[in-house]
Amino acid sequence: MIERDAHGGLRIGGASLAALLEAAACGTPAYVYDLDGMAEALADLVRGFGDAPHLVAYALKANSAGRVVRALAEGSAGADVVSGGELALALACGIAPSRVVFSGVGKRDDELDAALAAGVLAVQAESVEELERIAARARALGRVARVSIRVNPGLEVDTHAHVATGHDEAKFGVAEADLGDAWSALERNASTLALTGLSSHVGSQLVSTDTYARAAEQLARLARSRVAAGAPLSFIDTGGGFGIDYGSGCPARPADFAAAAVAAVRREGLGHLTLVVEPGRSLVAPWGLLVASTIAPKVSRAGRRWLVIDAGMNDLLRPALYQARHRVEPLVGAGDAPRAAWRVVGPVCESSDDFGTHDLPAEPPGAVVLRDAGAYGYSMASRYNGRPLPAEVFVRGGQVVGCTPRASADDWVRDRLAT
Repeated sequence: MIERDAHGGLRIGGASLAALLEAAACGTPAYVYDLDGMAEALADLVRGFGDAPHLVAYALKANSAGRVVRALAEGSAGADVVSGGELALALACGIAPSRVVFSGVGKRDDELDAALAAGVLAVQAESVEELERIAARARALGRVARVSIRVNPGLEVDTHAHVATGHDEAKFGVAEADLGDAWSALERNASTLALTGLSSHVGSQLVSTDTYARAAEQLARLARSRVAAGAPLSFIDTGGGFGIDYGSGCPARPADFAAAAVAAVRREGLGHLTLVVEPGRSLVAPWGLLVASTIAPKVSRAGRRWLVIDAGMNDLLRPALYQARHRVEPLVGAGDAPRAAWRVVGPVCESSDDFGTHDLPAEPPGAVVLRDAGAYGYSMASRYNGRPLPAEVFVRGGQVVGCTPRASADDWVRDRLAT
């Protein structure tokens, strides 16, 4: 739980955030994660499946910290991976290969080889051409590849264009018009390819189950026809994309998406198949904070106010990339002190290094917190402008259980000189 105490101080996992940061002695900018909150989010999602067979394949791209992945694996999560590195991390964190799906439109041959050698639940094919590539790698390794075809349902969702993936111009998945070619490719390669699943993913930050349910219904109907044709399907993967409340509301809970998918599958008489979902953001975003120190205020004679902080777009890219808005709050409560509208900006030499205008104490706070930053924060971070990667602090039971220190500028200089 992330909340404020009676004095206005932020608490995470039942402990003072300021005290946890002092104990970690990691400086700022720093991501702080509540592992207990993430585990409870997973448990709440699982309850949405009822008694339906299911697999929650956590999307590692949202947050790939080992402690996060292990905490979710302990709570029964599998993994959705999109690279050889993510596959190796998932396995190293104790996730069984049979609970891993390998997605992504551009898998290299060595990544396909690693997935086939590990024996993942399925390699999710995104095109007819990729089916042929998977078959070729399986022949070279003397294996039969378990594959799932990612179907592009041709559905528009109300989300940012950069995270809408189910429309007919997206690079993802096999369009309905091309599925006949996919079935033919499977028949040609019957000795090396086994179709064990069908999948789809319409986009991210979905705040309503409507389009998700429609895609699940399409996929279930298609699966029923494949089963009738003799395909040995063992699962249906309806993807992820469950939204969270970034401050403007999110009517649907992750468990609602699970229940909608279960209903769609059961209507087609396929309740015996395992239902796979691929949440990332919804399991980790609300349980992560980015803490930043104030570098300096800047006030113009025209009355404009900027609050320059030490976290920038290289630490949290979402606002620059997606025009996302994260709530910004003072680390320490200011009581009834006068407020003012501050434009919160970072130190990076780009106009897009801007976290928006927020109501904050008129007397600039010494440190601020950017809420809901547990997903696509550190995993997208870079060392642009020669800035070190931020620190990461992991909290469990109200105590710091791990800390990844902030790198130093010297590390960056050494790396650059070595090139």
